[in-house]
Amino acid sequence: MNNLVLISDFNTDILGRYLSNSMALSGISVHSTPYGQVYQSLLSMAGDEHKESAVFLWTMPENVLTTYADALLYKPVDHDAVLEELDNYIDAVRSSLVNVKYLFHPSWVLPIRERGYGILDYSHGLGLSNLLARMNLRLSERFRDLANVFMLNTENWLRAAGSRPAPAKMWFASKVPYNNAVFQEAAKEIAAALDGLAGKAKKLVIVDLDNTIWGGIVGESGWRGIRLGGHDYVGEAFVYFQKRLKALTERGVQLGIVSKNDESVALEAIDLHPEMYLKRADFAGWRINWDDKARNIVDLVDELNLGPDSVVFLDDNPAERARVSEALKGVLVPELPSDPSEYGSALIALKCFDTPSLGPDDRNRSRMYSAERVRRQLRETMSSHDSWLQSLGMKVLVERLNQKNLPRAAQLLNKTNQMNMQTRRMSEQELSDWAGAEGRRLWTFRLSDRFGDSGISGIISVDIKEDAAYIVDFVMSCRVMGRQLEKVMINTVVKYVNENKRSEEIVAEYMQTERNRPCMEFWEGSGFSEREKNRYYWRADDEYHAPDYIKVEQGDEQ
Repeated sequence: MNNLVLISDFNTDILGRYLSNSMALSGISVHSTPYGQVYQSLLSMAGDEHKESAVFLWTMPENVLTTYADALLYKPVDHDAVLEELDNYIDAVRSSLVNVKYLFHPSWVLPIRERGYGILDYSHGLGLSNLLARMNLRLSERFRDLANVFMLNTENWLRAAGSRPAPAKMWFASKVPYNNAVFQEAAKEIAAALDGLAGKAKKLVIVDLDNTIWGGIVGESGWRGIRLGGHDYVGEAFVYFQKRLKALTERGVQLGIVSKNDESVALEAIDLHPEMYLKRADFAGWRINWDDKARNIVDLVDELNLGPDSVVFLDDNPAERARVSEALKGVLVPELPSDPSEYGSALIALKCFDTPSLGPDDRNRSRMYSAERVRRQLRETMSSHDSWLQSLGMKVLVERLNQKNLPRAAQLLNKTNQMNMQTRRMSEQELSDWAGAEGRRLWTFRLSDRFGDSGISGIISVDIKEDAAYIVDFVMSCRVMGRQLEKVMINTVVKYVNENKRSEEIVAEYMQTERNRPCMEFWEGSGFSEREKNRYYWRADDEYHAPDYIKVEQGDEQ
């Protein structure tokens, strides 16, 4: 994406300046269309030249819906008629933005000084608050089939802007409805959304222990002496902070520990303290020792097959924060408040966890990482890597791309960096359209074993042309690297091309990036011949063997 276009029925120049000066939007051009020309501006976005553009469409409902404007003047208005006019507005938006990469639409709010019908304002068929809630729900429902459209919560920006978010004088003088703080919050929200869509959301929160997730120093007082829960506001604050950390795991974010402590003492506190909300199984991994924390973070991140730019580090000690921030430039190290009762609010305020989709695999990721830790422990007891693989009892479910697995497939494509052959980035709709074209096929691969389900962990696609069958996407989650899923993926393509007599040769072309060297290393040892640099070849009538200790099951419509 290279352009962000602001369309509004009020003056958004201030927002445009905040966005243009944002480091998070470096390389993106921000353009404001003339305010008050919403429909004209929407029509201008219909051309193919806007395929790499995002639109931020911020309107006031009273300016685009005449029936709602009448309702604001307390005229008797049929609320169903308002919703009918809203449908016309939505139809116009949908038809005008078919070629746009993303659309962001802030939710609608009542004018700041408007209290509606007072105690009747949530009355069905009368109240303005009731009507506006129905209108926002209608927007959300009518946009839900479009994977590239996102509604943003305007109320959050107004709350963050203080007691006077909308000075009347600014509106009458320059048609600016809000103060600068509202536009600052909106700019931050847009930047977070674009980061999430670009696969830059943080995936791992690493926490210290002492005075970070509990009060006190466990090595001095033992687990019975730490402040956690009980009739103590500080202890209650730490429990609340743990609950907020746990809540992040429901969004697919993992937790880790890096702490200067005796490991056995620290784990004893986690296991035995009755007020401990986070359990050992909630952590993807830990480094609890007396070594340098920056070095420990690098070791833990390497173990989890992530990068430093995937990490948020939380520590109460300013010196430790400074050390990590200086040593590891990609790690986000926010300042924690001096008062632990503010820790939870500070965590909630971080705008770095936004993702464009959230599915069952994301919600189960904490359990997946916990199971992976058990697998690693088993591997240390086995005589060889191959015997460890055979002991896992692995199964792979292979399915063609469909509406059910599309969100996870698009997520893998857009978030995976290391095992990603071409590092293409596509929206769900773009991926579905591409894979549905003549001569193309895309499969997803769900890996499980006796320790648990790793979810959809790989995708591979092939584009059949006259001269060869080209493997276009070869993407695999880094958490399953080394388990031979990649061979099952290639076996699937080779078998399909051979059985359908679609081509005599299969070609895979690796496109180098800063982070996908593991993918190149795989292809160099894949058995394919490299006749040209980064281009790998296989004869379609030669069988490509997958390990016999992996049971492969075919989904419907293979």
